[in-house]
Amino acid sequence: SEVQMHLRIYQRRPDVHAVVHAHPPVATAFTVAGQRLPSDVLPELVYQVGEVPLLPYATPGTTALADTFEPFLATHDAFLLANHGATTVGATLTIALQRMESLEHGATILWTARMLGGTASLTPAQVQAVLDARAQATRDALVLAPVRRLAD
Repeated sequence: SEVQMHLRIYQRRPDVHAVVHAHPPVATAFTVAGQRLPSDVLPELVYQVGEVPLLPYATPGTTALADTFEPFLATHDAFLLANHGATTVGATLTIALQRMESLEHGATILWTARMLGGTASLTPAQVQAVLDARAQATRDALVLAPVRRLAD
């Protein structure tokens, strides 16, 4: 039913070769509550997932749902869909799936922390250090990709 969403992502993101769409219970609960998932509280979210926008509601399976991704597609790898679920993308299916698992794991931790009294955000410098590590890992992967293909 979400063919339009998948096609839109592949059309706009040539670096994406896999899309995972699911309805993980805790992350979806955030969407039903109309809350975004802050990524600046867990290094894992910053590194694996990045900022996660909460897209406005659109009817599942429609072009309108695909349209809600437009403002965020170029700069995000994970998306919460209001009152619906989540979508993650990656260069491989493994990466897209890991992002979905990290998204749900992070949502569970954040929900639990809120039940315990709240969350403490990382400082901007701490977030930037994790983003720098992510960027370096991406550069390293691009450099090593031809070497891996030769080894296969």
